[in-house]
Amino acid sequence: MFLNFLLNLTARERTRRSNRQFGGILAFVAGAVNAGGFLAVQRYTSHMTGIVSAIADDLVVGSLALALAGLVSLGAFIAGAITTTLLISWARRQELRSKYALALLLEAALLLVFGLVGANLKSFAALLVPTTVLLLCFIMGLQNAIITKISNAEIRTTHMTGVVTDLGIELGRLIYWNHSKQANNIQFVKADTDKLLILATLLGLFFFGGIVGAIAFKAMGFSATVPLALLLVVMALPAIVLDLRAAARTR
Repeated sequence: MFLNFLLNLTARERTRRSNRQFGGILAFVAGAVNAGGFLAVQRYTSHMTGIVSAIADDLVVGSLALALAGLVSLGAFIAGAITTTLLISWARRQELRSKYALALLLEAALLLVFGLVGANLKSFAALLVPTTVLLLCFIMGLQNAIITKISNAEIRTTHMTGVVTDLGIELGRLIYWNHSKQANNIQFVKADTDKLLILATLLGLFFFGGIVGAIAFKAMGFSATVPLALLLVVMALPAIVLDLRAAARTR
């Protein structure tokens, strides 16, 4: 039963339910990594809005080094999204069950690298802090592209701006008072309660992940990345193992 649940999470044939379950777990992971990463390097790396704005500000005030650092961070996020697209496209060509699981396994490995790099942060701060920021940006781009590809851009997990905006729209529709349900030539305003629920769930899981991540990083340091990485490995391995078995049989 649990194995089927894991296989459905990363299955090639997607359902609305599996998309939402997968998105919810990744929202939790993103919240934990984002909050924990902030404690580590004093920067949020899950969304590019602030980084792009900071690049513009730094250029205007003449802080070219900071502007360049922002551009590199933006490039790292884009590179993560590109990597996910390449992995999924290659796996689709090979007709693999693990076309989504491969990117997930890569994210798990990079989280462990983040933990390893972070453990030596104090010793080589000048070198490792920028490296850690870029690694986190890459991981966030990688993850956001996974759920975007899986859900056909319906679900985002690494940043909440779009989620909160859509949540506000649906709440506005929910509280809107239609004068008449039989209004002629006037569109009846009705909230999509199903969408409202998933948006609230994603926001709640991201927030909860942030709390858990912040507490874990305070208590455990960079070892807190290990449980998150293991969670992603558990999600990714069943589909990958099935592909490896199928490949072994064909040989």
